[in-house]
Amino acid sequence: MKRSVIFNLFKYTLAFGLLTWVIWMNWEPGSPTGLQHVWNKHVVEGQPIGLGYLALAAGFMIFALSLTVVRWYILVRAQGLPFTLPDAFRLGWIGFFFNTFLPGSIGGDIVKAAGLARSQSRRTVAVATVIMDRAIALWALVWFVAIAGSIFKVTGLLEGPAAGTSKTIVNMAVVLVLLSVGVWVAMGFLPQARAEKFASRLSKIPKVGHSAAEFWRAVWMYRCQQKCIARALLISWIGQVGFVMAFYFSMRTLWEPGMGLVPTVAQHFLLVPIGLVIQAAPLFPGGAGIGELGFGGLYSWFGCASAVAVLGSLMQRVINWVIGLGGYLVCMGLKARPVTNGETLSEGPKLQPHAQPQLATETT
Repeated sequence: MKRSVIFNLFKYTLAFGLLTWVIWMNWEPGSPTGLQHVWNKHVVEGQPIGLGYLALAAGFMIFALSLTVVRWYILVRAQGLPFTLPDAFRLGWIGFFFNTFLPGSIGGDIVKAAGLARSQSRRTVAVATVIMDRAIALWALVWFVAIAGSIFKVTGLLEGPAAGTSKTIVNMAVVLVLLSVGVWVAMGFLPQARAEKFASRLSKIPKVGHSAAEFWRAVWMYRCQQKCIARALLISWIGQVGFVMAFYFSMRTLWEPGMGLVPTVAQHFLLVPIGLVIQAAPLFPGGAGIGELGFGGLYSWFGCASAVAVLGSLMQRVINWVIGLGGYLVCMGLKARPVTNGETLSEGPKLQPHAQPQLATETT
């Protein structure tokens, strides 16, 4: 048996072994806040689930995922690459399928990068758009927590048993935002030759050097695309609202707040983004196991029952499975539409294959 097959089997065994353990630890027989109580209520006794909440969770998830596709489309067109929105959705939904069912969250990015690069002459730039899309998603997530948390903090929505924890998360996010903005502004003063020299140095790092250099070049490439980055961040923030509400309504599908202490909606705007980062850890197909463990720990950190978070994560996982599989089957039946030269935007630098982008000198 090939080593890669053995390693993949190990990943699935690890993920679903951890998932089984998390469910067992939160089963809590006889407890009104354990998973056994929910099992007896809806499976043994046959009480109905919240179908309205389930529909809302699925709707918000589809809405948020669609915005991630639009964000990537904007980043691609900003570099003047010929690309259509339907093709962006086709590759985006196929990528989500691989993210959902393969270990980690990088598999779908590879599919998107390969699918886009196959139809482009500037393949290095095409791959860089996927790298930058992931970077902006993470950066926007930190911004989202900082902005939303600061608003909730000022308006008093974070007060309560978990006020200290909530404010700690907000303060950490604000510090990260300030540091990242400082680095972004400083890049505007970096000469082109110095920027390329730095990329060459990164490429010499053992094992991760090539990836680090490509990531640097992707960030450098978009440093001169200020309006594009602003639009991408705005879309990401709106999408994060969808992800937060999707998780909240997934939890409410099988759980009533009166059954146990549940974080407020405002607190979900702080803990769900962190949970999504944990869920993106490698070695776990679609974040199985590690996502439930992470959300359970976050709920406990907020002084709430971890079983509630595990239940919400499981319900959201089922929703993602259905959406991912359905989207994959639909998109695999669609063919890429040829893009004419007239559809190529003039916005963005016209780079030759493997050419390095010019760095903007403006700082705003």
